[in-house]
Amino acid sequence: MVKKRIAIITGASSGLGREFVRQLDKKMVMFREKSAGTENLNENPKEKSNDILDEMWVIARREERLAKLRSQVSTALRVIPLDLTQKKSYQTIRTLLEEEQPDVRYFINAAGFGKIGSWKDISIEDCDNMIDLNCRAAVNMTQLVLPFMSRGANVLEICSTAGFQPFPYLNVYSASKAFLYRYSRALRVELFGAGIHVTAVCPYWVKDTEFIGTAQNTENSTYIRHFPLASHEKNVVRHALIDAELGLPVSTPGLVCTVHRIAAKYIPSEIMMGIWALLRRI
Repeated sequence: MVKKRIAIITGASSGLGREFVRQLDKKMVMFREKSAGTENLNENPKEKSNDILDEMWVIARREERLAKLRSQVSTALRVIPLDLTQKKSYQTIRTLLEEEQPDVRYFINAAGFGKIGSWKDISIEDCDNMIDLNCRAAVNMTQLVLPFMSRGANVLEICSTAGFQPFPYLNVYSASKAFLYRYSRALRVELFGAGIHVTAVCPYWVKDTEFIGTAQNTENSTYIRHFPLASHEKNVVRHALIDAELGLPVSTPGLVCTVHRIAAKYIPSEIMMGIWALLRRI
């Protein structure tokens, strides 16, 4: 029995998750065209089509947005409307995987959110949801999906440049992304022998997603005034997919996040937080 080759993308209703769906679909169109050309030349098409996905499973809370993606891509989509902060969602995923027994070629964990503000401006509920979605949901989904991945498959955990150092007024979010970054780096080593590549994707601010608007929706978000040199989602996703295909452990898709990663390795956290205190007032 030939297994269905799929990608699973969380947070697919908007932002980076949605853009990963679109760019993976473009890759599949290219692969299908190459495969068709190979077949016309009487070569073995199977050798040329190993990377073609049969289906993408898209997961997010907003079903109507996921359904809308169907009209934007040519690859078959399975819409799975779930809230990953709810534990019952994982039983649904487990059941689907066990019934379908797919070959998961990409798992892209793009579900996550953050809040800007002082500790007193952010509710306990928002703190819990950041930890649940950015940490627990990422680990739970990865644990569920990994048994269905094989050599050559890719795991992309969408972390953040915020995970490289402590960030006052973004403290829970940055701590949750530091967790995911460390988890990704360690998991990569564990899976090295299995040939499954894990890439921690660590972008800087991304201006054309809903993240900044959501993060600012607190009692007082004026602690961070502007978001200079912010990236675009298309560039972030394009670089992340290239870095994953190259098997890189960390993707810093842009100049700012690359410099930040290097600086955080050598400059003490206290000094980095002092620099941040100046930059956030710009």
